[in-house]
Amino acid sequence: MNEQATLPLPATGPANGEAPRVDHLLVAEMVEHGSRVLDIGCGDGDLLQLLESRGVDGRGLEISREGVNRSVAKGLAVIQGDADTDLASYPDDAFDYVILSQTLQATRQPRVVLEHMLRIGRRAIVSFPNFGHWKMRLQLMVKGQMPRTDRLPATWYDTANIHFCTIKDFVQLCDEINVRMERAVALDPYGRPLRFNAPWWFWNLFGEQAVFLLARGEAEARK
Repeated sequence: MNEQATLPLPATGPANGEAPRVDHLLVAEMVEHGSRVLDIGCGDGDLLQLLESRGVDGRGLEISREGVNRSVAKGLAVIQGDADTDLASYPDDAFDYVILSQTLQATRQPRVVLEHMLRIGRRAIVSFPNFGHWKMRLQLMVKGQMPRTDRLPATWYDTANIHFCTIKDFVQLCDEINVRMERAVALDPYGRPLRFNAPWWFWNLFGEQAVFLLARGEAEARK
C-alpha cells in the first residue's frame, strides 16, 4: 500500500466566522498557495471560497443552477456543468489541482471522472463518504435495509448517490488506473483523523469519510 499521512487542522476559520467543514479544511491544507484549482461539484462555493481566501486561483463547475447562482453571488467564478459529460472538453494540465468533494459517489462514471481529473490537473483531491463504515454494515445486517445516517439521510429511492463506495474500493480503483496516493486521511464520525499508520481494513471499518491527494502514476507522468 502507498504511504498515508494525516494533516494538521488550521487554527483559523473563514472570514465570515462560520466554522468550515473538517474535510474542507483538510482539502485546503493539501492545496499549495497560488495554485490553479478546479472544484467539481462545488455546490454553494463554500470550499472554493475557503481556497480563494488562501491565495488560490479557483474555478468551479456545478450541475445545479441554484448552486451556481449562490456561488456567483459570492463573487466566485463558477459555471454550470456536469462532471460526467463536460470534463472531456478541458485541456490537459489546465489546473494544478482538480477537486471532487463528496461528489464521486453521485457520478455516473466514477472511473472516467477520476481519469479526467488527473489529465486536467497535475494532482487530484477526492473526498467521499465511506459506505463500508461499521454503522452502515450494522444497519444493513440488522434492519435489512439500505443504511441512513446523519450525513447521508436520504432514502435509497431519493438519494443522489448511485455508486456506493468504500475506502477499500477506492484504493483498489487507484491501483487499477495507476494512480499514486500522496496523502490520505480518514475521519471518524466526530471529524477526527484516524491514526495514519492504521491498516486499510481499520480505515474501511471505522472511517466515516476519507480525503485523498492523488497524482499520476510514474508511467502517466512521463507522457
